[in-house]
Amino acid sequence: MNILSAFGVSAAAGLNAYLPLLIVGLLARYTDLITLNSPWNALENPWVLGLLVVLLIIEMTVDKIAIADSVNDVLQTVVRPAAGAILFASSGNLISNMSPVLAMGLGIVAAGSIHAVKATARPVVTATTGGLGNPVISVVEDVISVALTLLAILVPIITAILLLVAVWLVLRWVRRRRAASQATGITPMEANSDVVLGDELG
Repeated sequence: MNILSAFGVSAAAGLNAYLPLLIVGLLARYTDLITLNSPWNALENPWVLGLLVVLLIIEMTVDKIAIADSVNDVLQTVVRPAAGAILFASSGNLISNMSPVLAMGLGIVAAGSIHAVKATARPVVTATTGGLGNPVISVVEDVISVALTLLAILVPIITAILLLVAVWLVLRWVRRRRAASQATGITPMEANSDVVLGDELG
């Protein structure tokens, strides 16, 4: 894997920590697409792969239940960036040219950034859909995580373009929300406070 692949699989871990780890482990064990150097070749171990399957089933189940998914996101604040660090550092072509500490740091940033967006957006989905949209969004995130991992390994340049577009869209959304708040003179936090106060007075 090259540096574009490393960023791609690490970013995918921000949506689901276990899917990219499982895919990389399986491809390294059963194909020639990926070669993992020690100690990262532990991902190929059948026991590790089995554990990842169990953790993945738990993650995919909990992540589709309203409220429980937000609690899970809090717990995953450590797990997903850690998975990103492992995936980035396990990219064999990078280790000889890059400090493992730097590689793990980049993996933490890649996965942590995606996780932060996911964890922030999920309560909004719960509030606006009454929890009905959570399973749908979760399935979409799982599909994106799988697709992003496979694209990062097979066609890294496309992954890089997709990640850049995603970052641009997120930044654009943040700027629009900020501009809308400034135009009304009310911050989102103040608006929420007014709603709560109105409910209490009512």
